[in-house]
Amino acid sequence: MSDVAPLERDQVASVNTDDPHSRDTANRPPDSLGRRVLQPRTLISFAIAAFIVYFVFRRLDDPAEVWRQIRGANWWMVIAALLVFYSTFIIRAIRWLQMLRQAGVNEAHGYHLPGIPGTFCILVLSWFANCVVPARLGDAYRSFLMKDRTGASFGLCLGTILAERLIDLVVLVALVLSSGAIVFGTHAPGRAEQAFLFGMIVVVLGVGGMFQQNRFRDHLEERLPDRFSGHFVRLNRGIFDILRRPTPFVLESVVIWLADGLRLYLVAWSLGAHLSFPEALVVSLLSALITVIPITPAGIGVVEGFMIWLLPQVGVPHDTAAAIAILDRVITYWSLIVVGLVLYIRRFRNEVK
Repeated sequence: MSDVAPLERDQVASVNTDDPHSRDTANRPPDSLGRRVLQPRTLISFAIAAFIVYFVFRRLDDPAEVWRQIRGANWWMVIAALLVFYSTFIIRAIRWLQMLRQAGVNEAHGYHLPGIPGTFCILVLSWFANCVVPARLGDAYRSFLMKDRTGASFGLCLGTILAERLIDLVVLVALVLSSGAIVFGTHAPGRAEQAFLFGMIVVVLGVGGMFQQNRFRDHLEERLPDRFSGHFVRLNRGIFDILRRPTPFVLESVVIWLADGLRLYLVAWSLGAHLSFPEALVVSLLSALITVIPITPAGIGVVEGFMIWLLPQVGVPHDTAAAIAILDRVITYWSLIVVGLVLYIRRFRNEVK
């Protein structure tokens, strides 16, 4: 497909912006994170997380031993794990910029994309949003930040993110199944088998849903009110301009998920745990898989509990499993709270100047 076609579709889709309601919807920023945090839904999700955390850690054999192991960790290894974690944001930033350009958000069409550092900050802010509000609203926040930065369509940016999510999910499940076969063979623990099955079902539903949406999108567009049809066209453009040529993004997703396993491997190493890389990979990926349904913000409580249950299934002592889960979540959750809050405050100050 030529580069002219996406621009022509965007021009057609933009006709509906003459509708004041459509224009307001397209330009309206999402609610501030501060307001979202104080909403009943968010407070309830954090209450659920607190209950899960309390229940999980109340069942620890020796909390003092867990704390002793954490204090005795090799902090150079923990720092290495932290660097691996944030290096994935650089890969994600490069990949998203490639996706946006492929979808027509590029200099040839009059859009000035941020560089890798700017896109890195947008990604960290979106993950920070996912850490403080439920339902993965960070994806919508990421779309708004890129729209605010470049002037590109919110729906188009969101479409590239949905395509990115589907690619990541398919690669995640493929790697989970392959690493799970290496680690467990044909004797996976019951909950792990359920997670494998859940992942396959989600992939089938996701791929099937995208196929049906592509098949019937013209029919759906005709039936939508004028004020929504433009957004629908741009959303589909963002999704399917990526999924038509997904190969480089699939390869980048493989690197990102392998880095996920490397991070957990380094955390286990810092505590002297005997965990092979395939074992670290299957534990990290299964822990990521269970956050597909966002019960709590960024899976807080759920991920810790699952890791503390799963790690002993690959030979890690229970107390060490708890120490690994806590240290890993310090990296993947609490560090994002700190870094994201700094970036969020900086952005807020820039807006009010």
